[in-house]
Amino acid sequence: MAEVKASGTNVGTTRRDFLKASTGVASASVLGALNIGAYAGGSDIIRVGMIGCGGRNSGAAAQALAADKGARLVAMCDIFLDRVKAVRELIRKDRGSQVVADDDHLFAGFDGYKHVIESSDVVTIANAAKFHPLHAFSAIQAGKHVFVEKPHGIDPAGMKMMQKASDLAKEKGLCLVSGLQSRYHTGYQETVQRIYDGAIGDIVAIEENFLRAPYVVIDRKPGLSEVQWQCSTQYHFRWLSGDDVPQSLVHNLDRSSWVMHNQVPVKCHGLGGRSSMIEPIYGDVFDHHSVIYEFANGVRIYAFCRTTTGCYDEVSSIISGTKGKADITACRITGENPWRWTGKCDPYQREHNLLFAAIRAGQPINNGDYMIPSTLMGIMGQISCYTGKEVTMEQMKKSDFFYPPKAENCHDGMEPPVKPDASGSYPTLIPGRTKLL
Repeated sequence: MAEVKASGTNVGTTRRDFLKASTGVASASVLGALNIGAYAGGSDIIRVGMIGCGGRNSGAAAQALAADKGARLVAMCDIFLDRVKAVRELIRKDRGSQVVADDDHLFAGFDGYKHVIESSDVVTIANAAKFHPLHAFSAIQAGKHVFVEKPHGIDPAGMKMMQKASDLAKEKGLCLVSGLQSRYHTGYQETVQRIYDGAIGDIVAIEENFLRAPYVVIDRKPGLSEVQWQCSTQYHFRWLSGDDVPQSLVHNLDRSSWVMHNQVPVKCHGLGGRSSMIEPIYGDVFDHHSVIYEFANGVRIYAFCRTTTGCYDEVSSIISGTKGKADITACRITGENPWRWTGKCDPYQREHNLLFAAIRAGQPINNGDYMIPSTLMGIMGQISCYTGKEVTMEQMKKSDFFYPPKAENCHDGMEPPVKPDASGSYPTLIPGRTKLL
């Protein structure tokens, strides 16, 4: 899921080349190479493929085409062919002749990603997060550049595969760009740099909120099999999405790690459950989570996410220091050194601008150094909420736990690992009784 977009599309300026120094993305000089000369592969055309045709990847693919006049959408896949065709027409209305995918390059089913990878130079991956590691690794094995939406996996086993994908991309000189778009927001970059420069003094605590109503709630269409239904509403099933801490709160956790100079917490304890979103359309995920993370120096993150209706909503990242506070999502500092950023930036578009500029320049971007640890933070918190136990980062790094079945074993016509009970609702895990690691 993507969080609320920043307004405007103009890229703001920072006091220094913070982008190059701290986020691991391409420098402004690479951005200047956009659309100049031939693609490093020897052609002016860069073939783009979509793995997943939901709302997020529809936006990502359109942004990829907007980033480079030589980009062409050549192949698409999803579990549902009708959705592939509808999204093709939707993007064509926006990007016109840049959409060249014919009917022979529209694929449906669990294996559709293989055909998209074969047809493309760059793939945008934004389907059920369970499959992100497998699909990213497969694309990089095939020599393709990758944009992959968060979360970058839903369990420790998946993150080990994503780490292999990142390492292989570095070896092959391929781009691996993350959907954790906060790192590409120039206002956030400026705010974090000021924190680094001491504007709020020493960090003493971090509060993270991602509180909102349930995301993408749909009614079940007649005729769908159980696995088709669950895939059509994948945010609401644990085995597909990983639930809300890695799915949504991961944005906040990534910002927390960022301000702590990309450290990760050593441990966490959390609580969560399902209170009111109990109807079958809400699947088997929790509707509220609270997680306290602790870094090695004792600084704690107090992190909250919730997906219930009729409640208070807030999306924020608030960093408290000895000299003031920084609200990263508002690009504002209060206290001894008050400041507010007034520029505009669309980080969703900017990450694609920089991706395609890097491809053109032959200077690959690899976001693995932060996207993998930040996602692992989310998974660690989710497992703590599910089990009711304290979980350490060391446990996470050693674990091979995965939510069955493995991504590579999923196939058309399969039976899903969770089924509704006699009332039609889906059972959830029970903290204190559930054991995962």
